[in-house]
Amino acid sequence: MNIRGNKVLLRAIEFEDMEFLRNMLNDEEMEHNVVGWSFPVSKYEQQKWFENQIQNKVNIRFIIEVDGKPIGLATLTNIDWKNRKACHGIKLYSNEVKGKGYGTDAVFAVMKYAFEELQLNRLYSTILDYNVASRNLYKKCGWKEEGVIRDSVYKKNHFNNEIMIGILKQEYQEKWKE
Repeated sequence: MNIRGNKVLLRAIEFEDMEFLRNMLNDEEMEHNVVGWSFPVSKYEQQKWFENQIQNKVNIRFIIEVDGKPIGLATLTNIDWKNRKACHGIKLYSNEVKGKGYGTDAVFAVMKYAFEELQLNRLYSTILDYNVASRNLYKKCGWKEEGVIRDSVYKKNHFNNEIMIGILKQEYQEKWKE
């Protein structure tokens, strides 16, 4: 099942997306702006990762597509089916697609799917304190800053704070009415 926003399509990852995802993962600017980290990823490693993800029902990843072209990745990870919560993340790959509302549309599409289809009650994430674009994106989408994890992510030779964010189903429903 594809998930449609007003501007974007969220779809399953296909084998043909491996080069796009590997380039995004290996991008230095992208690495600087996300909480996680990775070693450089080879084509072989990317293929093995893809093969291992096919049956994964705890982590769902979507290609964000506009006009038939991939522009990013949206995720629901660490899905806790009992407590009805999941971690959400989004990455838009190039600066050319940023600032056009694709990120906002993708976050709303993920929330709609998570809260209405999967019947989750809470989505959460963390953002690096200096990632102003992500902080503004989630604020626009109704997410709340819930706390700070001090000096927890090491990037470019110093420790950075993570901002904990989250949204509840009820808050999404109130925002969606707008």
